[in-house]
Amino acid sequence: MAEAEDVVGRVLGTEDATPLTFWVAIAPDSYLQLDDVVVTRREVAGREPVTVSGVVTAVRSRHEGAQFDSDVFAISEGHLPAQVQEAAEITVTRVDPEVFVPPRPGDAVMRASGAARDSALYFDQMTRQIPLGFSRDGEPVFLNADFLDGTRGAHVSISGISGVATKTSFATWLLYSLLHSQAIGPEAVNTKALIFNVKGEDLLLLDHDNTRLDDTLRDSYARLGLPAKAFGSVTVMAPPRQGDRNGVPDVACRSTGVESFYWTVAQFCSERLLPFVFADADDERQQYTMVVHQVAAKLHREAQPKDDGGAVIDGQLVSSYGALVDLLCDRLSDDTTRGTWAGTAVGLGTINAFIRRLISSTRDIGRLVRGDLPPRRAHGVGTDHDAQVTVVDLHNLPDRAQRFVVGVTLRGEFERKEKAGTARPLQFVVLDELNKYAPRDGTSPIKEILLDIAERGRSLGVILIGAQQTASEVERRIAANSAIRVVGRLDPAEANRPEYGFLATGQRQRALMAKPGTMFVAQPELPVPLVVNFPFPAWATRPAEAGAAPASALRSVTQTVDPFALAGDDEDDIPF
Repeated sequence: MAEAEDVVGRVLGTEDATPLTFWVAIAPDSYLQLDDVVVTRREVAGREPVTVSGVVTAVRSRHEGAQFDSDVFAISEGHLPAQVQEAAEITVTRVDPEVFVPPRPGDAVMRASGAARDSALYFDQMTRQIPLGFSRDGEPVFLNADFLDGTRGAHVSISGISGVATKTSFATWLLYSLLHSQAIGPEAVNTKALIFNVKGEDLLLLDHDNTRLDDTLRDSYARLGLPAKAFGSVTVMAPPRQGDRNGVPDVACRSTGVESFYWTVAQFCSERLLPFVFADADDERQQYTMVVHQVAAKLHREAQPKDDGGAVIDGQLVSSYGALVDLLCDRLSDDTTRGTWAGTAVGLGTINAFIRRLISSTRDIGRLVRGDLPPRRAHGVGTDHDAQVTVVDLHNLPDRAQRFVVGVTLRGEFERKEKAGTARPLQFVVLDELNKYAPRDGTSPIKEILLDIAERGRSLGVILIGAQQTASEVERRIAANSAIRVVGRLDPAEANRPEYGFLATGQRQRALMAKPGTMFVAQPELPVPLVVNFPFPAWATRPAEAGAAPASALRSVTQTVDPFALAGDDEDDIPF
């Protein structure tokens, strides 16, 4: 209380005061704005004084003495006696000690600062603080790392309008703050992050300094205890260009420090990747999914891998996805082989439905499943390499191909963590458009994986940072397992959905006009979401902001290839 002696008003006597909410009459020479933190003290007979802290969630101003709407003109001209009175609604955040009694009318209310503010927002109990940004009063706001790294909770859900809510920017900022603060200590060095880039090339320059960074921004980072710089260890992966036989990454904003990803035909068969070609939520409800799993099992049994990435299937060499589709269509159309590939209990109509969808996938998946590229070249998508942050670029891929990459990659990463049998090192997954991959209705292979991550990922150290335009369209169990919920600018219809019930009434209205960079962050310890303004990124978010490429990005793609692999399998003498 010694650090909260700025008296701003007194507990109002004309409104009911409860242990959870009360109103404050603001003194004529003071003010309170939304999100301010206040504190008051209640004397209790026979007990020590009770300190009640809270956050301003509503502010009003009115003429006392006015009876009609038109009285405002007479009062302004001095013809009627009246005075302006402002009042603020306070939502209680903390009661210490926990004696839940209401503040008494007339009790002094102070603006909280220093230790009093930290106590009101539970910052004093956060032994591991992740800087989130600044509140409206310009003071730092923190997140409890216990609810992010799996200690007491995990997963983050970020909602808001596309292009305005800055969901992806906040997700990368949260990841940056976690990795560069002292919240997880030495663990930060080994912590890995997998970021799926689905819109433009904004996330492909995380390792480039932002040229717009000035001394004011550096000071903001310093106040949060963070360095103002780009991500230090980043690998960017992109799909091969359509029709390119050399596997050149399909990226425009950078020519170095980026590698292409793909899967070989042999991998496609041995790892049973066919179901992810049919990863639409509606597909799982169709009968032809029985054919999908039958054919995937047959490919797993029959395919014999070749050194060039191709495979021999049923006596035929297959070196491309198109050739694989042709082989499957041939076997399923032949009366003598149909039963061994699809089973005897499947009707011809179901098989034809499978064939139609398989053929339509050729253009979308063809450049991702290859048998014509260097076999020993690193091409897998994952975090089992030296880079701390792996950005997987999907923005140039059609929807079916995006689903394929996301599904296969998430399954591989989750299985790798399961085999490791330990939650450390932590693995963060940043995925936008979550409502597309885990919709509320229907089932799909990707949705099942995301549900597994949401429900079991905490124990395995796999943390999901999911973003979506509409939380109401995301699978409920994923949202329910998210300990941290974040909201940016919302659509009016969406703001009224029950999924945003954690927001106060006034905050729902404010979310309709929130500016880019302003987020409402709810965490389990606090009954009221905190409004946070996070700093401008210190890393480039578009090519026009990118500074010089870091040394790690200047490494040519060809340098990642084993030079001896280029010589083939001939045992010629090396000429040196």
